[in-house]
Amino acid sequence: MKQSWKPGTMIYPLPAVLVSVGVKEEEYNLFTVAWTGTVCTNPPMCYISVRPERHSYEIIRRTGEFVINLTTSRLARATDWCGVRSGRDYNKFRKMGLTPIPATQVAAPVVEESPVSIECRVRQIVPLGSHDMFIADVVNVLVDEEYIDPESGKFDLQRADLIAYSHGEYFRLGDVIGHFGWSVRKKHKPSKRK
Repeated sequence: MKQSWKPGTMIYPLPAVLVSVGVKEEEYNLFTVAWTGTVCTNPPMCYISVRPERHSYEIIRRTGEFVINLTTSRLARATDWCGVRSGRDYNKFRKMGLTPIPATQVAAPVVEESPVSIECRVRQIVPLGSHDMFIADVVNVLVDEEYIDPESGKFDLQRADLIAYSHGEYFRLGDVIGHFGWSVRKKHKPSKRK
């Protein structure tokens, strides 16, 4: 039997990402976002939803750029800490021992320790209520070579050890249980020997 709960955001788990912002080193900031995802393949677009009172909100609004940095179990403490501390009070890069490096297409920095960094340029801001959604064009993706399988050239999710967020807790992503299309792929019948 299912229980009826009040309306809420129950789509879990979500990626726990570090979003980096700023155009000059003095204003560089990091903050944690779980309200993020893909909205379009062609052109490639994604979003983050941010409360207007967050320190980084005005930086993104002014610059029109940000970087979504995927996080790993090694970055879990920094991911949590950057979500509960304000950039008004701390230099989060320095405090968490993270390294800001230049992006290729946007002025906002990339987190060097992140396995994947998605450079974004804001296309539209949609006021929604508690959060505003920044819909953005993906203008470049940087992938750490350490996590690229040399044989297939694909990103190795297992080696990256990415984390997700669900109801106030962080989790490691689990084992592969299938591949896109596996449920409908025809099985090859063994040939009959004569």
